Amino acid sequence: MALRGLLHSSRAACPQSTTRIYALHSIATLSPCLCCSGTRYGDHVSAVPPFDAGAGEPGYLYMAVAEHIAARIAAGELKPGARLPAERDLAAEYGVSLATGRRAVRVLRERGMLVTLPVKGTFVVSRTDR
Repeated sequence: MALRGLLHSSRAACPQSTTRIYALHSIATLSPCLCCSGTRYGDHVSAVPPFDAGAGEPGYLYMAVAEHIAARIAAGELKPGARLPAERDLAAEYGVSLATGRRAVRVLRERGMLVTLPVKGTFVVSRTDR
């Protein structure tokens, strides 16, 4: 399958993004970028509400990002084997710093929900592997 249809400009597809980046979406999930809840790619409707940094109880922002990604994994939006965007793209989609995005990914790796392979990317781990 050609990657041409999987790349989109975040400014055009995501009203929450202020920077122009290109996000590669997983072929398996056919979901829009992580901060969107629209149906840009197929009939996918998000079971998890869009990320809102100010919602919920006060706490660390990296934990809020990690919980949102974990909720998407639990809801089945990010299926086992799905590749997450690069850390820079993930941070830009959530509107947080690179360090915050990296810390959120590290928390999920420590929980056994993600695995990072150098040069290849970060992937969702299947439930049987946890």
